[in-house]
Amino acid sequence: MDWIIASVVVVALVGATTAVGLLWRRRQGAASPLKHEEAPLATGDFGGTFDGAFGERATLVQFSTEFCSSCPGTRRVLSALAAEREGVAYLDVDVTHRADLVRRFSLLQTPTTLVLDRRGVVRTRIGGAVRRSVVIDRLEEFA
Repeated sequence: MDWIIASVVVVALVGATTAVGLLWRRRQGAASPLKHEEAPLATGDFGGTFDGAFGERATLVQFSTEFCSSCPGTRRVLSALAAEREGVAYLDVDVTHRADLVRRFSLLQTPTTLVLDRRGVVRTRIGGAVRRSVVIDRLEEFA
């Protein structure tokens, strides 16, 4: 009888773990539009890592760490999109040793990408490796 209970527990744990994993995987790279208007960010809000200007249409801000395995791929996608599209700037912020920025932007994973409009207002947040099509869709909103 004990083996039956143990089998049921194991099957339930495997099922629950699978469901959580599938849900997590589905959320990776999904864009979360922000519903409320935030105050515009300034270039200095990124801890002195950005000495340029925001893009005329949009700015893609990627938060990375030294040990992030998905960050190089996200960097390639975002920097290519910024190069292809006029008025779009790209910024990669390494937060490995910047706990202040992690707290300020409530970062729970890297990469995390913010899509800012031309005024510096965060319009979209993307957790995990980005999907090119998702970022293009968000950038089209700023046309």
